[in-house]
Amino acid sequence: MTDKDEKDKKEEKKDEEKKEKPEPKEVTSVTEHSISLGGVDIDYTVTAGTMVLKEEVDKEGEKAKASFFYIAYAKKGEGDPAKRPLTFSFNGGPGSSSVWLHLGLLGPKRVEMGDAGALLPPPAKLVLNEHSLLDETDLVFIDPVSTGYSRPVEGEEAKQFHGYDKDIETVGDFIRLYTTRNGRWLSPKFLIGESYGTTRAAGLSGYLQKRHGLYLNGIMLVSAVLHFQTLLFTPGNDWPFILFLPTYTATAFYHKKLPARLMKDLRKTLAEVEEFAAGEYLALMMKGDALTAEEQDGLAKKLSDYTGLTPEYVRSTNFRINIFRFTKELLRAERKVVGRLDSRFLGVDRDAAGEMWENDPSMSAIMGPYTATLYDYVRRELKFESDLPYEILTPKVWPWSYEKQQNEYLNVAETLREAIAINPHLRVHVSNGYYDLATPYFATDYTFKHMQLEEHLRANIEMTFYEAGHMMYVHPPSLAQQKQDLAAFIRKARP
Repeated sequence: MTDKDEKDKKEEKKDEEKKEKPEPKEVTSVTEHSISLGGVDIDYTVTAGTMVLKEEVDKEGEKAKASFFYIAYAKKGEGDPAKRPLTFSFNGGPGSSSVWLHLGLLGPKRVEMGDAGALLPPPAKLVLNEHSLLDETDLVFIDPVSTGYSRPVEGEEAKQFHGYDKDIETVGDFIRLYTTRNGRWLSPKFLIGESYGTTRAAGLSGYLQKRHGLYLNGIMLVSAVLHFQTLLFTPGNDWPFILFLPTYTATAFYHKKLPARLMKDLRKTLAEVEEFAAGEYLALMMKGDALTAEEQDGLAKKLSDYTGLTPEYVRSTNFRINIFRFTKELLRAERKVVGRLDSRFLGVDRDAAGEMWENDPSMSAIMGPYTATLYDYVRRELKFESDLPYEILTPKVWPWSYEKQQNEYLNVAETLREAIAINPHLRVHVSNGYYDLATPYFATDYTFKHMQLEEHLRANIEMTFYEAGHMMYVHPPSLAQQKQDLAAFIRKARP
């Protein structure tokens, strides 16, 4: 067989494979709705559907890789795209769908579930969200591959999408394609992410600029994690023990476990603990095993006062209190555990003597209501039908790959710093919950103070704080305030 014959045979085989595997189809459902926000009636269109993402392949044209599910809200009657902001939203995990920001904070419908200590029984229901951000911006909720209804196309392995770099690339390419198809290149553009979604958003700030020339007006980070060294409790890395301390204090304050003098004013107490953490505690931790007996006594007493734990327990941890131990230990005498996402929430375990809770009570509180209402809303109101499971928060993406970040902590704060240096009009809003033990506010504050932004660019960053947890919008007063804060940020950041 000649080389030409062999080449022709390969081409025939490729053609046959293409016939056997038809192009994946995109499916969309478009519905029309209206809502009144702040006394103003808004008519809007919702598009729930899939968009097939393709990659260019040498000599083969384009190859379909994944089908992204998204839900897009667009205000009707806005003719000039340059006058209407567009915001892309996603959650984190990794492995989370976009349901939380969608039905908790931003969309025109929200989950009514009650709050810590006053949860409503199932079945859950959706109500009009009077705090929706739809009056300020159009909204696109993105489910990364393997979450929601997003899947790899037939013949593609899901594993390739389960890592930091590929996730940034595919979500960024979806944003480019959506922007192009919908004629929104001249719209003021924003990202909003929560938890690992803030990691994604910071990564996208660099990818969108460098790869696609897509410059953003603003990024909204809800419960941020940009530098993973601040969160990972590993031997030799003392930073999390220092940076989590104020949130331990806030939690103990909420559950009335602090000494009387510290129970008068939350913010004053936190200011005292922040000063101690960044000063005396940091200095003593630097001494390691060289602490004197007197220093150990003093440190045990102060950490006990600031955490609600006994001096003996603090000593037994070598003055390093792991978050999972804290959630189990604080209310052990009452046979209760506190939540990680929101330490206002309480749960109970079979084994009160254990070192780790069976379930995060704050996650348990939200999982059922958000799942049920999403399924009902998408099929009944948005008319999008799929028999696939909607992956709310899937473990299928694990292990998540950090292949290019081996032997180092992922730090996308540097990516964000460079993006702001290139685009000095890029503004960043950060929402923090005092009772968030997943991404504690003091760790976020530390990260931003160590970005090494030029002085004239530091005003591009703004931070807000709420007396709630990771998903501060489940707390009604925080939801109302957060809407005001985000709306003001968008108005400031748009042209």
